[in-house]
Amino acid sequence: MSHFTQINTRITDIVALLAACSELNLETVENGQARGYGSNHRQGRYVIKLNGPYDVAVNPGPNGEFALETDLWQGHVEKELGPDLGTLRQLYAVHKTSAEAKRRGLRVHRRPMKDGRIRLTVNGM
Repeated sequence: MSHFTQINTRITDIVALLAACSELNLETVENGQARGYGSNHRQGRYVIKLNGPYDVAVNPGPNGEFALETDLWQGHVEKELGPDLGTLRQLYAVHKTSAEAKRRGLRVHRRPMKDGRIRLTVNGM
């Protein structure tokens, strides 16, 4: 029985996702196997290697977006990436927003909040 679950999110920019992984000091590999419970594995175009026993598989979908699949059994992934991969999703949004703003010639100022959130301020040049 597989424990892999697809995380409901919209990932459209693989470069921003890889930048978020890099900021979290997580290794990513292309065309790898994500580890799951027991001997379960999931093939991924990209695999986010976690320190615990499970990984995250990243695969393109038919609509051009990328799906995140992981094994949420016993909270191993959530210990590293937050509930519903919230830490990874937040950093993805920061990198995606920053890249889009810079592409449009805008400046981005990033400020971490005490509660763990990140505040972005976007200004004209």
